Amino acid sequence: MPDGAASLIKRGVVPSAFSGRGCLLILQDMGKSLQALAAIVLLVSMSFAQSAEKKYSIFDAKGKPATFDDLMTAAASADVLFLGEFHDDSVAHAFQFEVFEAAIGRFGEKRKVTLSLEMFERDVQVVLDEYLAGHITEDHFLRSSRPWGNYKADYRPLVELAREKKLEVIAANAPRRYVNMVSRLGKESVEKLSPEAKKWLPPLPFGEPSEAYARKFNALMGRIHEPGQAPSTILYSQTLWDASMAYWISESLKQNRGSLVIHLNGGFHTESRLGTVEHLERYSPNARSVVITIRYEEDFSNFDKAKHAGLGDFVVLTDASQPRSQR
Repeated sequence: MPDGAASLIKRGVVPSAFSGRGCLLILQDMGKSLQALAAIVLLVSMSFAQSAEKKYSIFDAKGKPATFDDLMTAAASADVLFLGEFHDDSVAHAFQFEVFEAAIGRFGEKRKVTLSLEMFERDVQVVLDEYLAGHITEDHFLRSSRPWGNYKADYRPLVELAREKKLEVIAANAPRRYVNMVSRLGKESVEKLSPEAKKWLPPLPFGEPSEAYARKFNALMGRIHEPGQAPSTILYSQTLWDASMAYWISESLKQNRGSLVIHLNGGFHTESRLGTVEHLERYSPNARSVVITIRYEEDFSNFDKAKHAGLGDFVVLTDASQPRSQR
């Protein structure tokens, strides 16, 4: 790969999943012209779909093979598109970029497209807005917004595309200190916060986890689940996370009628239309959502109904052999 293309990938302009692949570029002197640099950006961008398509397979909820166009057709009639990921799945991050870029291209002229991220907490929304508006530098944005360790490689490309297209980005998550507070002191503990602090949370008291979600969470944590048992403080902290993301998505939908929100989150939050999806249905009962659950598998062309059925309206299996993102 030419040094210029490698530099673009290193700086996070394009997703890391494509480093070393799909760039059949021959450029001998990067300093000769800006047009040559633009050509590299264009060709690397064009390689996204070709490279990613070889590294993932799309299925519907029951395991029937589906296409990227099927997915985008479903998005056309949705208000929210949930993209549930494993945070270290580099192919998933490239796929998310592909979806976001395609949504802007297909729908952007007729409806507003908004990016929503679990990866930023609500109390840094003003910082994110300042960066998107061009008021502050990227250096100050990163110093003040507490980005995840894999932001540069995995989420920066989407934020930069939103910035280029002048689109809104939602910092959807509850501040981690309050999530931790609930896990230590219980659901009611956040009621003691100041009115200013509560502005960064969903309306209190936030909703209860469903029985199905509680059962799934307890299984994940290795705990025995008894029907009707009171949620643990750990489950309540997870529920605050879910409720927060759902609430800020809901608020965006209310403020931008007819828009499409594309939300990125850890897969557990939205698998099987539980968690965040359930809370969104409480805040915005009429909102139409499509859940895409992305998982890596060694045999990513094989839909295992015992493992994958019903995880989402679409299930995307990615190539587990690809390098992992580092947080």
